[in-house]
Amino acid sequence: MKKLVLAAALTAAASTAYAGSLADPIIEAPVIVEEASGSSSGVLIPLILLALVAAAVASD
Repeated sequence: MKKLVLAAALTAAASTAYAGSLADPIIEAPVIVEEASGSSSGVLIPLILLALVAAAVASD
């Protein structure tokens, strides 16, 4: 029984001893995928709204 407990203790100690290494871990950079957007994407909606307001004012 003593040998079994000693073997279990040595196994547990050995498994934690080799859990990490001295070398720095290699971490890959995340891949960032950007969607292509048009050059007028931020300007198009305000221009359409401005045209609608101008058309509404002109029709009165």
